Amino acid sequence: MLEASFLNLSDRRPAEGAVSVWPAWEVRDGAGATTWFGVRLEFGDGARVDAHAVLAKGCVSIEDVRAEPALSLDDLAALADWIEDPLFDACGIGVATDGAEAEGGEADGDGARPGWPRGAEGRWLVAQKYREAQEEGADPVLAVMRATGYGRRKSLRLIGEARDAGFLTRRRARR
Repeated sequence: MLEASFLNLSDRRPAEGAVSVWPAWEVRDGAGATTWFGVRLEFGDGARVDAHAVLAKGCVSIEDVRAEPALSLDDLAALADWIEDPLFDACGIGVATDGAEAEGGEADGDGARPGWPRGAEGRWLVAQKYREAQEEGADPVLAVMRATGYGRRKSLRLIGEARDAGFLTRRRARR
């Protein structure tokens, strides 16, 4: 029996949990298809997270999440890190992780997002997209998300790396 009031995903290691993803159903229309996936994250102590993800027009979103024990807001944010790779694999959306994709190629799959360069070039491009969005009065984080194809957490991490590399100014003055 679980005694914790929250699941505490950020305190758990990947070896402790297993992620399963399976297609649940699909609806086709003239423009393409919308596919729902079941996602389950299970731990040896009986803790479990169940979610429904939707793939539509090359974008994946989470529709429903249920957990035992409950998820805190921090756990909900950490859930994306746990399920992103297996979910994208099941959806046929590649994640830019190897050299070929990082050099601007596309990952395999119909809805594949373009690879994003690694290293200094990638950080410089993130900074460019960020500044362009600021100048246009748009949300710079959303602009980086669209350009890279990554979620909010990964995009914020890339923006932070661009700041650390000196391509963007610091948000707050250090004391």
